[in-house]
Amino acid sequence: MEAGEGTLGATGSSGTMTLPEQGTDGLSSAAADARKVQAAFPAAVIEIIETRGDVWIVVEREALPDVLRALRDEPDLQYRFFSECVGVDYLDTRTGRPLGGKAHRFEVVYNVVCLSGSAGASPSHTGSAGASPSQGASLSSAVHAKRLFVKVRVPEDDLTVPSVTGVYPGAGFPEREIFDMFGIRFSGHPDLRRLIMPDDWIGHPQRKDYPLGGERVQFPSGTLGPSVGERVVQHPGEGFFGRTADEIE
Repeated sequence: MEAGEGTLGATGSSGTMTLPEQGTDGLSSAAADARKVQAAFPAAVIEIIETRGDVWIVVEREALPDVLRALRDEPDLQYRFFSECVGVDYLDTRTGRPLGGKAHRFEVVYNVVCLSGSAGASPSHTGSAGASPSQGASLSSAVHAKRLFVKVRVPEDDLTVPSVTGVYPGAGFPEREIFDMFGIRFSGHPDLRRLIMPDDWIGHPQRKDYPLGGERVQFPSGTLGPSVGERVVQHPGEGFFGRTADEIE
């Protein structure tokens, strides 16, 4: 994508674009918001998926920070709440290929939310002392939430995604967890290292080809509990002497 292409006037972007006006209800649907993003980033949005009340925007990896920055900063969108980001492994362990005929094995999905006050209502609990609940504005009745999922496809031979910590600082720990569990690296992350497993751990435990296994646990009766998958796989780490995940078929 060319520099500045598809920007929505977001902070730090090099171009601007005027968005369509919202509907008369003052709140556009998440699907409508997704189409606005698609109109602004035609070269970056691969597809929009609507299913079971949720909306997914699939974007090119290099455009991810710009798209999320626009969703956050554009006054007509305001997806300012970062809920989470997660990794997905589509490997079919029976065939060794991605499920559903996908050309890519991994995806990273970002869940962002817009919290908007309804027209004529103020999302506050102000009111005089002793006033009845009906006399004060209710936060739950004045605020409406819209959610969008933004995801990128990650091929197995190029496990790199731009970090969005510059847009949503709260993505710092979730991106570290994805790196730890799936081995996907986030370029530009300020502190990319393992989050859950020890630094000397071998492999990425949430990949589908990571071997199931467990530690042999001795119970008080002297019996040994079964390991996961009915076999023992030595946990990699300090003092590890067994086979690594890549060496176990």
